[in-house]
Amino acid sequence: SSLRKRVFNRRRKDAMRAAVKGVRALVAAGKKAEVAASVSAAYSAIDKAAKRGVIKKNTASRKKARLMAALHRAVLKPKA
Repeated sequence: SSLRKRVFNRRRKDAMRAAVKGVRALVAAGKKAEVAASVSAAYSAIDKAAKRGVIKKNTASRKKARLMAALHRAVLKPKA
């Protein structure tokens, strides 16, 4: 039973990490058009992980805040 739950929790956490990493990669590449959809997917993955207890509520909030901060820095960054 606990091994089964571990598998589900790991899968949820891995999906969350992959979604966040994907958003950060798009932000770093400067692909502003594709970021909006991937941010939505990352938010969903983070919220699901928090809802299931894989991560704590404040951790989820912090991850989302840092994701948006990175996005805003990239979008508002002046072109040199």
